[in-house]
Amino acid sequence: MPELATFGETMLRLSPPGDEPVETARTLEVRAAGAESNVAVAAQRLGVESTWLSKLPDSPPGRRVLGALRRHGVEPAVVLAEEGRQGTYYLESGDPPRGRRVLYDRTGTAVRTATASELPTDRIERADAFHTTGITPALSATLSTTTADLLELAREADTTTVFDLNYRSKLWSAETARETVTDLLEFVDLFVVAARDAKRVLGLAGGPSETAERLAADHEFETVVVTRGDEGAVAVHDGETHEQPAIPAGDAHPVGTGDAFVGGYLAGRLQGGTVPDALADGVATAALKRTVPGDAAVVTAEAVEQALADATGGIKR
Repeated sequence: MPELATFGETMLRLSPPGDEPVETARTLEVRAAGAESNVAVAAQRLGVESTWLSKLPDSPPGRRVLGALRRHGVEPAVVLAEEGRQGTYYLESGDPPRGRRVLYDRTGTAVRTATASELPTDRIERADAFHTTGITPALSATLSTTTADLLELAREADTTTVFDLNYRSKLWSAETARETVTDLLEFVDLFVVAARDAKRVLGLAGGPSETAERLAADHEFETVVVTRGDEGAVAVHDGETHEQPAIPAGDAHPVGTGDAFVGGYLAGRLQGGTVPDALADGVATAALKRTVPGDAAVVTAEAVEQALADATGGIKR
């Protein structure tokens, strides 16, 4: 079975019931939530042995994260710290004009001090692919260095390196993100970026295909994937451009959709699929995620196959 390693922060997501504001809620639903662990969960559930590296407080909230990931089969390879807290975020939902709102509470978290030297990096060296995102270096100067160190280590071990820009304006400015990410790209084999982030952070104003081709040429990536939200995704690989439309889905649970796409794409590629096949797996996984509460894509390979069959007019019984 192919192996995937990811690195990043996983928080506890606290959500009031229905459209209740945090300010007046009497109960909060608790779920584990983090971009890199979301990718690990999706890939694990689709047949890839997945490990998530991080640093957590040795506390009940930290152990809650560990238990949540283990329930999906992901192996946490973490440092348990005596200092630092467990990060959380609040997710409020509401019809317009309120809409959804994310409130971060992640100051002073244990992961912000994580260094490559204290992490079990052998999991990265033996993996087929290593994945992280632009969220991680945005959290602290230490994590910016650690992200670079881990990408370089993976490259030296011939582990395919995967970096999703995953820009978060609440964590850093577009200018700071561009400066930091640009320095990381020399260690990246597969670069994933949303079309809106390519424009806002990288200053690339062309269409998705043009953006993917420009990035592939400028940085000599093995593969570039540009996601287009409700329009699907575009990839450039070995000089060829591939387009994949999205699968129509509801909007009940959109948080984590991008991570689900990446997890589905990586599962497809790591199990021998072509780039077009992996794009299809990615959009199907993303569509299914929008029907599932929480941040993680609780899906199966059979459900992905069925979603693709339904989207192309086939019926599997």
